[in-house]
Amino acid sequence: ALCSNARLLPAEGAALPPPADGGNAGASAGGAPVDRTPAGVPSPSAPLTRAGAPAAPASPRIAGDPTEAALLVAAAKGGISVDALGRGSVRRREIPFSAERRMMSVVLSWRSQELWLTGAPYLVFTKGAPAEVLSRCVSILDHGEAAPLDDAAREAVTAANAELGGRGLRVLGVAMREGGDKLLEQAPADLEAGLTFLGLIAMHDPPRQEVPAAIAACRAAGIRVTMVTGDDGHTAAAVGRLIGLEAPDVEPTVVTGARLSQLSEDELREIIRDRDGLIFARTSPEQKLRIVCAYKDLGHLVAATGDGVNDAPALRAANVGIAMGVSGTDVARQAADMVLLDDDFATIVAAIEQGRAVFQNIRKFATYVITSNVAEMMPFIAMIALKIPPALNVMQILSVDLGTDMIPAVALGAEPPEPGLMAQPPRPRNASIIDRGLLLRTYAFLGILESIVSMAAFFLVWAAAGYGLADLQAATQSIIHGTGDPATMQVYISATTACLAGIVAGQVGAVFACRSERVSAFRQGLRTNRLILAGIAFEIAFLLCVVYLPPLQTIMRTASLPPWALLAVLVIGPLAVLLPDEARKWIVRARRRRAAGVIA
Repeated sequence: ALCSNARLLPAEGAALPPPADGGNAGASAGGAPVDRTPAGVPSPSAPLTRAGAPAAPASPRIAGDPTEAALLVAAAKGGISVDALGRGSVRRREIPFSAERRMMSVVLSWRSQELWLTGAPYLVFTKGAPAEVLSRCVSILDHGEAAPLDDAAREAVTAANAELGGRGLRVLGVAMREGGDKLLEQAPADLEAGLTFLGLIAMHDPPRQEVPAAIAACRAAGIRVTMVTGDDGHTAAAVGRLIGLEAPDVEPTVVTGARLSQLSEDELREIIRDRDGLIFARTSPEQKLRIVCAYKDLGHLVAATGDGVNDAPALRAANVGIAMGVSGTDVARQAADMVLLDDDFATIVAAIEQGRAVFQNIRKFATYVITSNVAEMMPFIAMIALKIPPALNVMQILSVDLGTDMIPAVALGAEPPEPGLMAQPPRPRNASIIDRGLLLRTYAFLGILESIVSMAAFFLVWAAAGYGLADLQAATQSIIHGTGDPATMQVYISATTACLAGIVAGQVGAVFACRSERVSAFRQGLRTNRLILAGIAFEIAFLLCVVYLPPLQTIMRTASLPPWALLAVLVIGPLAVLLPDEARKWIVRARRRRAAGVIA
């Protein structure tokens, strides 16, 4: 009767378990049900029952709200024919759940006299937060008889609720009352008054196994996790301990909705300012929205999760609203910025890691491309500064931009998350992809190293042919105009070929250096991104074709180099770029370790 948002579906090849007595869950006498619970199973008529029943041979499948489905499963396992009960007692009225009342009620035309003998035409059944339901009750069902709800009974129910909640169980209180036609017209406050407390229902809704690891990953990444729930404070605290919301030896800080309503905005901001692992329990939708806004007022980037209609305002107000795709309502999904298809908190953490990886990969891509551009500019800077012929021709520059650059750059854009990425604090909200640090690293460090490799190869060819700087400067004009003697022109073509080989060799070292700004390339391994290996193989194969194939020699104006010389460039060049950057990374890591030690 209280489960309008869920249905039981028979398991494949099985039917729902029949009532234990063939259709009658119990006979009645004296206006209350006679307890026919099998021996060894606690009585369902006891006010503080820990209910249990033998498992059905084939568990039914559920559809709809998980909490209400759990109640249907418990009823089916307890021998109650849910379908027969629904057909026999027609629902005449429903008061939906509201966050203010924290309960819902239904009015039934009661015909199941075998379950509850009554002379009244209607029964009201109420379920909701135990404290709220208990506050509306004046009597309690005690061993099949309605007894006055005195202070001792209230304390017993409250203690049982706290004990169950302390075990991480989700607890509901259930109550009822009899009445006539007036029940169909009364206001909710009047309808849900003068109730008889029936008992507590505790449900085990364990968090997924991967949630504690996800919470730990958030803490390491500098992401603060706050639990905002409508559950009781005891239940929320137990779940918080279970998922590692606080350190194992630290008791979670629980702020109830009642206390929150008494806090000013300044007091709320002071509570959340420096505390991690906060728990807000028994909160209303307005309070959840208030919490989100308080975090935003402190300058935090807020992601809020939710699945119900009441969560929509907070989802809309958050910087990133995240709705549940499986259990979420349409309203929540429409209010959210993204939808989790698996309703798994760990998926959010994985998405954050991927987002950080995408940001880093764009920086890696930009670093690699700018570094190569510096090496391509340097021949012309040297031409102006030293009065020498350009160390590269136009076709060779195009071969770098459209040939050797492409695959390694794309490979850097497809890098997996690097080690330790989720151990870094969040970047500032105004952080730019191309910032001063990236430009300094490319123009003043990696680009210079790659330029040194290429220009050194260029000058070494001239030196091997007996040309010094003065000789080269004297021959510059004739080389530029193509009027030099054949021997000098042949040396020039060989020198530009060596410069091109030096750029390609430098790119090989740069692609490994660009895989991380702080992690050693030797820690990342070669198998984590096979596309980089493919890019390097393509670069070298392309260079060999340009250097040794006559048709490409004519197009690119290159000349064959001695194999030993080309091999020397391809071995020394990458190391000349990579090893200095490894030294830089080591210094950066050492400084951060010292800074962390000072802070600690």
